[in-house]
Amino acid sequence: MLESVRKNKRVAQVILAIIIVPFAFFGMDAYFTDGPGGSDVATVGGTTISAMEFDRALSDQQDRIRSAGGELDRAMLESDSFRRSVLDNLISQRVLALYAAENRFVVTPQELQQTIAEVPAFQEDGRFSLQRYETMLSAQGMSPQMFEARLAQDVRIQQLALPVGETALPARASAERFLAAQLEQRRVREARFPVARYVDRVILDETSVEKFYEENRARFERPARVRAEYVVFDQAALEARVDIAEDDVRAIYEGNQDRFGRPEERQARHILLELAADASEEDVATVNARAAELLAQLRQDPSRFEALARENSSDTGSASRGGDLGFFARGAMVQAFEDAAFTQREGEIGEPVRSEFGLHIIQVTAIKPSSVRPFEEVRGEIEADLRRQAAGRQFAEQAEIFANTVYEQPDSLQPVVEVLGVQVQTSDWIEKGSDSIGPYRSERLLSALFADDAVKNKRNTDAIEVGSNTLVAARIAEFEDATQLSLESVRKEIESELRAELARASAAKEGVAALGRLDAGEEAGVAWSDPRSVSRGGPSLPAAAMQAVFGAPTGKLPVQVGVTLPEGDYVIYRIDAVERPQLAEDDPRLQAVGEQYAQLLGARDFDVLLAELRKRYAVEVRLPGVATE
Repeated sequence: MLESVRKNKRVAQVILAIIIVPFAFFGMDAYFTDGPGGSDVATVGGTTISAMEFDRALSDQQDRIRSAGGELDRAMLESDSFRRSVLDNLISQRVLALYAAENRFVVTPQELQQTIAEVPAFQEDGRFSLQRYETMLSAQGMSPQMFEARLAQDVRIQQLALPVGETALPARASAERFLAAQLEQRRVREARFPVARYVDRVILDETSVEKFYEENRARFERPARVRAEYVVFDQAALEARVDIAEDDVRAIYEGNQDRFGRPEERQARHILLELAADASEEDVATVNARAAELLAQLRQDPSRFEALARENSSDTGSASRGGDLGFFARGAMVQAFEDAAFTQREGEIGEPVRSEFGLHIIQVTAIKPSSVRPFEEVRGEIEADLRRQAAGRQFAEQAEIFANTVYEQPDSLQPVVEVLGVQVQTSDWIEKGSDSIGPYRSERLLSALFADDAVKNKRNTDAIEVGSNTLVAARIAEFEDATQLSLESVRKEIESELRAELARASAAKEGVAALGRLDAGEEAGVAWSDPRSVSRGGPSLPAAAMQAVFGAPTGKLPVQVGVTLPEGDYVIYRIDAVERPQLAEDDPRLQAVGEQYAQLLGARDFDVLLAELRKRYAVEVRLPGVATE
């Protein structure tokens, strides 16, 4: 099953994309236990989703959207519909986990090891690196055992998702129609009525400007705004002030040679003859005989190892590579296999070794001896670790001082400056509803800054965490209440908007009239551009124009269509010719389109499965603002 998952990753990925929170790092081990504190937001099949679990998932998803950049709709992130979508994903994860557990989906240790070894993030020079693996997990605050348990859950879900995706079998005719439509080309010319041509012709009267202003007064109200003073206390600043003694760096290096060493690694290939742990004596004898036969052939001609591995090995993952397992250190393989591999000489083909997976015939093909990285190579790494540790201790000790000082002496930030040596910074104008102060984004901090006590009494805000080990406290230096902007101050803005609106209408009016004359077979006196070909598969026109051009009937050519583009220009497109592709039976693009279509159908079928599982494992929603299903 795992090999099928590996070969069909695209299918599994499309289906798993439905589930926003990644399984590998958030796991499902906590799905069947209640988290401490808070009430439950939902129950699924007799298990609960705690408020803490929901809050963490909501925060994670909000952070992912914020980190993606681009224009951000804060109201959307706080809406009931957004909260519902996050909860829906948690429920989907839970029903899948329950179904996988109920049906006893199994991932063997060998399959799990092979999956981990093939993760690019854990590889160096294309080979699995145990040191890199452990380092990356440590950075995530996870042990290998914790990660592997959670990854096993992820693979179980893939085992569930893949068969659903593979059952989608789109008709060849559907793929042909879709591909033909994508490749169809229409040869077009255009006649443009640019909005800029009409702007200078627009004449505005004073009453239209005044009327627009009165009808849209809310648009011209400036929110309350502040200039703020703020102080930042963070670990990064502390690290810059930490001095590290050379003797301390040397002591760490000398006392942790294992940490800075490269363990011995061996590259090996094997032939696995499958043999169950509880196999009968007859089966054991049969497999032993087959192993002896293969070993004799290899001893006679070692160069045949790769060919024999491809033909005979039950380890489908490595068999395609001639049995090659790449480089590995101790701890990466099952014990019996590892003991044999690390006792054989380079090039030696050892006696068959039995593990829980069967009999292995092993050849060690290369050895990387253990070594210790030189001091100068790791000096910077050690200094950074010591500096980070020292700053972390200082931050933990002084963060409380920072928070207490700004709270207990709320009329000024100067006391905390004197105590901790932080600097007072001044912001530009910040409007109410913003979420940033300087480079720091925090809705909580801005809400505190515009709170009544901070505005009326100019009190310090509390120390608020705006990032990892980063605290900010702020106070109002200058405040301006919400105010209605005068007509004179926004007159030019209104005039520009009205001119653009009237010019847009004029362009459309003239363009529609010209289109009518063309449809009647009359001369419209328009200037046509040079012809060009456009296709659905490679859109080269604005979306509205593509829809108009490819939505036009082409039974009788030429034919014209008109459309107003987003920037205001009105454009007439004349379709002079249509070129439809002739697809061969063996056109490789048909297979690619069929696969993509199958993925879409698979995702649809997976939605149906989720809906059925939600019925099977009764779902009750208790989250305020979210309706029960």
